Amino acid sequence: MADYRLMTPVTEADIRQLRIGDTVTLDGVIFGIRDRTQRRIFDEGIEPPVDLRGGICLHTAPNVKKEGDHYVPVCIGTTTSTRMERFTPPLIERYGVRGVIGKGGLLDGSVAAMQRFGACYLAIVGGAAALETTQIDAIEAVYWEDLMPECIWQLRVSGLGPLTVAIDSHGGNLYAQVKQQAAERLRGIYEELGLT
Repeated sequence: MADYRLMTPVTEADIRQLRIGDTVTLDGVIFGIRDRTQRRIFDEGIEPPVDLRGGICLHTAPNVKKEGDHYVPVCIGTTTSTRMERFTPPLIERYGVRGVIGKGGLLDGSVAAMQRFGACYLAIVGGAAALETTQIDAIEAVYWEDLMPECIWQLRVSGLGPLTVAIDSHGGNLYAQVKQQAAERLRGIYEELGLT
């Protein structure tokens, strides 16, 4: 396992070097997105108002407050990713997204897209929103405010992380690995108890 510090936007080479279990810390700009954002893009066919190529997207709907003409973060947490599975492969293929930050992982379609196009899934600790918020320097822009709070949030970050590479661009999947190990241990327990 290795530690990486990456500046966004990231390249395919940046992502291809990562393996599951590595840790990543991010600097630069990331984009907060959620269900309604992606339904607008993929179900309504409306192009994103910002270039996502080389971008890292955070699954979030943040708690913010408006001060004058801009927003400031109050608490920016992370939401569960699996319900956004159907959006992730086209987000990677069509819009060049290189990474997704979330909780709980993604499914086979996303794993295949990450492997094919050079993207990854970065897991963040659930419940770490207070820490995560301190690593966000500013909300630089908000797109599609009518979807509040599920807008596209352009977030300037410094030292966001550590994030765990949970799905890499080589087909490695920490979630599948843990699930397999748990199944093997469960079989062993059943055998010890004479339940097989």
